[in-house]
Amino acid sequence: MIASISGQTFAQQLPIWKNEYFAIFPDSVVQKPFTANIISANQISSNYKSPDKGNINPSISFKFSINGKDNEMAPGTDHHFTIENNLPNQATPILQFGTPLNAIRNLPDNTFLKPGTLLTIRVNMNPMLKAFEQQGFYNTYGGKIFKQDFKGLWVAGNTTPMFWDFDNLINRPELQLKDNDGDGIFETTLSMATSTHEKQIDANWTATKDVAAFPQYKSGIPISDAVYNLAMEEMVNAIEPDSTFRTGKEWAGVWTRDISYSIILSMAYLQPQVAKNSLLRKVKNGRIVQDTGTGGAYPCSTDRMIWAVAAWELYKVTGDKDWLQQAYNIIKNSVDDDMKNAYDAQTELVKGESSFLDWREQTYPKWMQPADIYESEALGTNAVHYQANKVLAQMASLLGKPNVAGLYSANAAGIKAGINQQLWLADKGYYGQFLYGRNYKIVSPRSEALGEALCVLFDIADAEKQKIILQKTPVTEYGINCIFPNIPGIPPYHNNAVWPFVETYWAMAAAKAGNETSLLKSIAAIYRPAALFATNKENFVADNGDYSGTVINSSNMLWSLSGNLAIVHKILFGIGFQADGISFAPFVPKALAGKKSLTNFKYRQAVLDIELEGFGNSIKSFLLDGKLSAPIIKDNLKGHHHIKIVMANNSPGGKINVQQNLFTPAVPLVQLENNSLTWPKVDGAISYAIIKNGKLAGTTINTKYPTSTSAQLLEYQVLATDAKGMQSFLSEPVIIPGNNTTQYEFEAVAEKSVLPYKGFTGSGFSEISTTKNTAISMPIEVLENGEYSIQIRYANGNGPINTENKCAIRTLKIQDKQIGTFVFPQRGRGEWSNWGWSNVVKVKLPKGKHVLQITFDPANANMNGAINEAMFDYLQLIRL
Repeated sequence: MIASISGQTFAQQLPIWKNEYFAIFPDSVVQKPFTANIISANQISSNYKSPDKGNINPSISFKFSINGKDNEMAPGTDHHFTIENNLPNQATPILQFGTPLNAIRNLPDNTFLKPGTLLTIRVNMNPMLKAFEQQGFYNTYGGKIFKQDFKGLWVAGNTTPMFWDFDNLINRPELQLKDNDGDGIFETTLSMATSTHEKQIDANWTATKDVAAFPQYKSGIPISDAVYNLAMEEMVNAIEPDSTFRTGKEWAGVWTRDISYSIILSMAYLQPQVAKNSLLRKVKNGRIVQDTGTGGAYPCSTDRMIWAVAAWELYKVTGDKDWLQQAYNIIKNSVDDDMKNAYDAQTELVKGESSFLDWREQTYPKWMQPADIYESEALGTNAVHYQANKVLAQMASLLGKPNVAGLYSANAAGIKAGINQQLWLADKGYYGQFLYGRNYKIVSPRSEALGEALCVLFDIADAEKQKIILQKTPVTEYGINCIFPNIPGIPPYHNNAVWPFVETYWAMAAAKAGNETSLLKSIAAIYRPAALFATNKENFVADNGDYSGTVINSSNMLWSLSGNLAIVHKILFGIGFQADGISFAPFVPKALAGKKSLTNFKYRQAVLDIELEGFGNSIKSFLLDGKLSAPIIKDNLKGHHHIKIVMANNSPGGKINVQQNLFTPAVPLVQLENNSLTWPKVDGAISYAIIKNGKLAGTTINTKYPTSTSAQLLEYQVLATDAKGMQSFLSEPVIIPGNNTTQYEFEAVAEKSVLPYKGFTGSGFSEISTTKNTAISMPIEVLENGEYSIQIRYANGNGPINTENKCAIRTLKIQDKQIGTFVFPQRGRGEWSNWGWSNVVKVKLPKGKHVLQITFDPANANMNGAINEAMFDYLQLIRL
């Protein structure tokens, strides 16, 4: 079939990219049975409909949740119930909390749940209410729930409007069960198979905005032109009335990581003033704001430093000296705090949640508490910190501060060395996801797409490693997964999902490493959803490429559209910014060969019209105003100029590692019984590895393993491996403390609190805040020389696990010398009797008496500022 568009004809049997799931043609995208047709450079028509619609299985799975926690039954144990389509109103039996229901019935094939079917879910909570009255607490699978901490009962499940994200249940009132008549039976009625967030799309797009003020692109390839113009129009839509960026159609407001990654991609030069306004919106007390993350934001999450990279990109674009000085001060304050609160001198890495992957169960094992996530040392976050320190050094040099520049260059070099020493997996050919654990940290062998790309783009990986990373990192048919392999039982969002902005960073890495195959696959992975959905969605499911299956999504997404535009400017035309000019290093895959133009491209005091012809990544000739030139434009160029680039028509090719969209086995649920580790069989597992004190101690095909005895602490973990070699996350550490464990009660050395909280040990607990117990001295005695782990049992009910900004932070010192940082993340809004552990701080101590100082230092300010509060129960000291 021949289609004619804008006077050109294209044989649709010659795709730009094709695999068994979809094909990209010059004038269309075909993903059977759907097609997106490019009517013109300003119009797309798509008949795409989410396959998620109308194909819902009437047999559902769900479980109950007290206070928004996964605390009813062990992971993998759920209630099962089949809904009948011929009944408009149905109800489950009255369930017993903690006792699984199995009421699945066999139905004919192609039987689907009718959207809008009403289902009443009921559960008897009288045992909980009775326990509250008799003993003040109720024992659940997840631990004790004290009466005064009870906030409500919710239901999580696999069928909309239910979902499996326990941390966000409390934000969904329709999923809360209530006992309105006081009989102890809690219930809610749900309209099943209906969506609670944006799922639908407009199947057609026609340009309506005037974007003539921005660079105009023409390639002769209709899909490339139309997708570019779509992104340009959505960029205009993404500007708020106050001249800051809107994150997405469904996401109002300015978010640090969203704007920063977008500014780096393309918004610095397309919208410099809006970029500056948005960056300044994320500054507080002269420091970068960590506006979201686990356990109360900073320092459990520390990827705010991507702001520094965006600020540097903005300076390179504008040359604004005032901005250079202002940004320098903000970045320096933030880096200095991070070096005190989050730097691990032993590994030379920075602690904190994976950059942008801020939804803990989506990328971490469920057992990891917020304090554990703080202790993790993640690839993407460390790449960000490396570049932030490098940027700070470059800023200091430009500002005439060579000694300061040397300090932060050394910081950057240390982080780079730590990444390559601690996270590089030579046998896999890419970096591991993160170090994680408690007393002993081990690398997770999953790949992490954004982190891998940043290590290439920032030259953390050397030239040889860059090529290997692009060849070896697993990619799936619809794009590169945020993490690979996926985690079982977790709905798509960061897990089992592709994010177009991450795909763009991966494409830029492919271009830098000279991998044409990888680059073209990434461009196809971005063009497909943009054309089929007629918008730049935030994410889509890796299994089937659908926008509808993820936990939450948005159209007109800032970082997705920013990446789409960067494909043209930074990859095809190869425009790169330096402090004193711009350079050109185009990479045009052969499948996209032809003449291209980019007009009205503004750089400082110059306006550039650029012609590009040919393909490859090697320039044959570069003409500036008709004269041969090096592919560099200095920052003093003024006025209107013409550039012509002719490529050498080389085709670098390149290998890629396309994989099935695989899932690992589930994490083993390990317990210590009679001096042996035991765990239920893990589905699909064929063997188990036993890790002792961070080292492989043995393997077994059984579900039991004998432990050792020792005077010192022993820490065991188990991981499961399936027939395809996929490994689960490590299990939660089982700690055998040995003989040398000591507990020190805080009420013995600090003012005892009169607050009415329960669940503490000893005679009470102490409160810390910005005014109370800001310096605590704890005398201890150790009986022999050695390395010791120190933890504090604490409570922080100032907010939920997944949002807000009230993580408490304190510094540990001995003789006024900083030894480490303790974090006390939020554990649940109003849950002050919910006690847990801080992170572990290790210290080498000689035999004898010592005084531990726990202080609230200026660097310990959190993102809230006013509330930096926790309750201290006791300090635990264990010899390792």
